Amino acid sequence: MMSRATLVRREHGWCLRLNRWCAYRLVRLYFKTVSRLGDGVFWYAMMAALAVTGGETGLLAAAHMAVVGGVAAILYRRMKGFYRRARPCHRDPAVRAWVAPLDEFSFPSGHTLHAVSFTLVALAYYPGFAVWLIPFAASIAVSRVFLGVHYPSDVLAATGIGAALAGLTLWLVPGVSLFTPGIGLLG
Repeated sequence: MMSRATLVRREHGWCLRLNRWCAYRLVRLYFKTVSRLGDGVFWYAMMAALAVTGGETGLLAAAHMAVVGGVAAILYRRMKGFYRRARPCHRDPAVRAWVAPLDEFSFPSGHTLHAVSFTLVALAYYPGFAVWLIPFAASIAVSRVFLGVHYPSDVLAATGIGAALAGLTLWLVPGVSLFTPGIGLLG
């Protein structure tokens, strides 16, 4: 079994290697764009569009996403305040922050937590969106490491938390699930 120091060293190495890719203009532009959209712009626009054009299902999906987003915001802010993990760009000057961090701490990634939870909730209502929502959410998650503002473990933890949050809320809403035949992604 690897020691904690070895894991920290390896994770830091990944941060450095991935962060250097942003020296390439197109890579940087792509990750800055998806990260900016992940700030909420894309998700709020999607919720509004679903509520306005999706009928009863769209309204329910948008409301569900809004509730999940509120709970996710409370969760990740409390966790950041509790863990107070310094961002890679603050800990090592060799890791460049290609975007301004939205807050001081790193763990967990709020962008990733929201992207995963919003994606899973949206897919429970609209499984056909998977073809573009899954790559988009994955791009948001990895962008945070490439841009120097999160460690891979911040993103992995936020992925698990976002999936658990979405799963719990889907379990609480009768008749909607990723596993519902004919409705959910896996149904």
